[in-house]
Amino acid sequence: MATTTANQQAVPASPGPLKRIILIVLIAIIAAGAAGAGVWFFMSKRAPAPASAETPSAPPPLAAPLFFPLESMTVNLQSDDGQQHFLRIGLTLKLNDPRTQQELTEHMPEVRSRILLALSNKHPEELAPLEGKRALAAELRTLIEEPTDKGAAPIHVQDVLFTEFVVQ
Repeated sequence: MATTTANQQAVPASPGPLKRIILIVLIAIIAAGAAGAGVWFFMSKRAPAPASAETPSAPPPLAAPLFFPLESMTVNLQSDDGQQHFLRIGLTLKLNDPRTQQELTEHMPEVRSRILLALSNKHPEELAPLEGKRALAAELRTLIEEPTDKGAAPIHVQDVLFTEFVVQ
């Protein structure tokens, strides 16, 4: 009996563990480099340029205005036609700071008296047009800004806003 030897085929050798480690390390280095480049690219686009000594700095942001509502007031208006006319008015003052609000609160009876006296001297015909209302707002602002104490600084009011305005 004859024994035959099987043809032995050459089996390729599997890559050694050293080659696998080198390949994994190379892939990790490439991935880390790509991530670092991406972070640098996006961060450099969004970072503001450093302010130099030659460029002036931006002005500080303005404080939000403070709105100070006054209680509604009702006054009799002057009338030439013999009928009684009334004005119901609601005001809100636009102020710059809480200190001004505190001063107004402390002197509110005097401020309301000034406003009521000015309003009771008006005719309904003066207040009907838009320009009449604007003129009234400017007049009231001037009255409110007058100093309440002798030698005191005037109060600064940015604007007088109407929240209610009814003439009957």
